[in-house]
Amino acid sequence: MIQISLLPPGAKADSLAYQLAYAAQAVAAVRAGHALPQALAQIFSRSDAPPPARGAIQDLSYRAMRSLGLSDSLLGLLANKPPQPEVLHGLLVTALALLVNEEDAGYDSFTVVDQAVEAAAISQEMSFAKGVVNAILRRFLRERATLMPQATKTPPGTWNYPTWWIDRLKGAYPEQWQAILHAGNQPPPLTLRVNRRRATMEQYLSTLQQAGIGARAVGPYAVRLDKPVPVQQIPGFAEGVVSVQDAAAQLAAPLLEVADGMRVLDACAAPGGKTGHLLELADIELQALDHDPRRLQRIAENLDRLQLRAQLITGDAREDGWWDGQGFDRILADVPCTASGIVRRHPDIRWLRRKTDTAQLATLSAQILDKLWQMLRPDGKLLLVTCSLWPQESEQQAIAFAQKNHAIRLPAPGQLLPTAGADADHDGLFYALFQKPGA
Repeated sequence: MIQISLLPPGAKADSLAYQLAYAAQAVAAVRAGHALPQALAQIFSRSDAPPPARGAIQDLSYRAMRSLGLSDSLLGLLANKPPQPEVLHGLLVTALALLVNEEDAGYDSFTVVDQAVEAAAISQEMSFAKGVVNAILRRFLRERATLMPQATKTPPGTWNYPTWWIDRLKGAYPEQWQAILHAGNQPPPLTLRVNRRRATMEQYLSTLQQAGIGARAVGPYAVRLDKPVPVQQIPGFAEGVVSVQDAAAQLAAPLLEVADGMRVLDACAAPGGKTGHLLELADIELQALDHDPRRLQRIAENLDRLQLRAQLITGDAREDGWWDGQGFDRILADVPCTASGIVRRHPDIRWLRRKTDTAQLATLSAQILDKLWQMLRPDGKLLLVTCSLWPQESEQQAIAFAQKNHAIRLPAPGQLLPTAGADADHDGLFYALFQKPGA
């Protein structure tokens, strides 16, 4: 369970101190093994933080995750022992993330230090450490020129990833590993998927232009905004004209070449981005499967916004108790993985994963694929999707699956490496498409 301590009623939500105090709790929750989105959701559900403060708390938390390796290296030089409790560590690394990237953060160093001390003061768990926070942060400012070169001598201090993660990337991608790490440290763009049932690409780009929002097409249905904006401000979002979905993820649905009347399964479907895209492409009989009924509720909400319908099923894709025995023409298998290809969107993942997770998740995914293959009709197609960069979860998985099940492998993009540039800007996903031999 995530422990959240509420700030006193008099704390000002529009102050950096308030936002730092809650961001510190979110970072501490990650250190305790919880995913950052869940930690933030707990904070927002329990606190009185208004929407502007929530946006600021989220931004601070994600910044802290992206520079945690460097901040921890700096703390090792600045403090005699690891700061305790964990929320104090969270406050210090969050403040250091702002000080290290002062120009990008938008706060001057004096304000950051002053408000970090105030954050400790208004927090019941950290009020004893106001002097510690002040001393550590001011020492960093005084000795920055000496401390930074020392802190970046280690791989985590240089790249902001665990050492094992860096080593694994070097082994898998000896020529691209640095570019991959760099891309994963960039804030992600806001990419939209145009619902072709509701608008053409040209029509929607014109709508954005009229709204004064800069954007350009980056795929058949993909539009990347020049600057992210809250979804409430995106023209047509509430009406289902567009959805938020990374450009790489938008490749999935078209690869299956769905046609009207087909019976289609979206396995491991939550949160439903690919579910919605499939339904936008054709009038199909779609079943969306997920083991978690709460995650299925998210799919239902997305489909309601899109004014589309699917049969939502709670069940384990490794089993067939939920299945009615009728074969599917198409199966989308977005299987569980380490999510190592989407760390720019979820920077906490790099700190939560362990080296052993890859083998465990690859085994789980193989079990799912073998079971789903039994549900596919002859001549039907199954699309394997992962958001992983590790070959054991992607290419090696695809090879083993094809050999075991005598599957015909069809053309597909394979491993897409994450990239953050003007010409290409997408997450790191893997695609393998298979066809079942005819009867």
